[in-house]
Amino acid sequence: MQKVVKQLFLSGVLLAVTLGNAFAEEALKPFVLAYTTTGDVQAVADEVKGKVEAAGFEVAGTYSPYDGAIIIAITNDDLKKAAASSDFGGYEAGQRVSVTKVGDEIQVSYSNPVYLADAYRIKDTSDAEKALKTLETALGNKQTFGTGDKKLSAADLRKYHYMFGMEYFDDPSELASYDSQDEAVAAVEKGLAEGRGGATKVYRIDIPGKDETVFGVALNDSGCSGDEYIMSRVDKDKLRSTAHLPYEILVSDGDVYALYARFRIAISWPHLPMIQSETGATFFNIMCAPNAIEEALINAAGGEI
Repeated sequence: MQKVVKQLFLSGVLLAVTLGNAFAEEALKPFVLAYTTTGDVQAVADEVKGKVEAAGFEVAGTYSPYDGAIIIAITNDDLKKAAASSDFGGYEAGQRVSVTKVGDEIQVSYSNPVYLADAYRIKDTSDAEKALKTLETALGNKQTFGTGDKKLSAADLRKYHYMFGMEYFDDPSELASYDSQDEAVAAVEKGLAEGRGGATKVYRIDIPGKDETVFGVALNDSGCSGDEYIMSRVDKDKLRSTAHLPYEILVSDGDVYALYARFRIAISWPHLPMIQSETGATFFNIMCAPNAIEEALINAAGGEI
């Protein structure tokens, strides 16, 4: 009897450890801090650009949304393959590396392609995992961050929404519709070139084997839709989530979409409270942003508000 009890006890301990390890492995975060350094932001960004290019990434575009921050949008065959594997997977194709000056320190971080692959419901995340490993080798992985004390598994991300009544991944903003993919892409190119809605192009990535193109979009307005306006109100943690930017426009089979802001912003800050926080960063501070962003992107896409 004593032997049976001991075996049951050991089995229970083993199960608890196994479940604990599985849970730890499943917890995902949206950003990776590669390393910190000092010096000139542009010089560090140039060095980072060289590292990712040497690792086989294509630099799709760069921009500085505000002083002290530079974002490098990157892609490669693994990311494009992941993007092509699922409906509306194009959002996955462009990942972001950010160089951000915080006090005397410069933080080099990047978006986590595995976290986003689950958030975007990519069917097979193996290509995203390859891209993450390549980034880790090229830039490093000091720590992951971006969810605070909130723990999100792959399963959580695939059904994520911030709270009751708010949008999921499959509740996008429908910006415009055209008779063909070529016409839709041309309309978005024209709108971004003209800066409609305060939006300009950071990058364009065509998804192989599909009528799908993703645009990275800088939102330059000084009001509610602007990148600087939003980031100054929500990105106040010690480690900055600059690689949240830029926003995306997705053109798929002649229709133009964007992830609705209450989803697109929330997946970068799932732990951010609605009303009160120690840092003062809350979603209440940007209550005007979701509709303002949608209107800006509709203008850029040539749609009707």
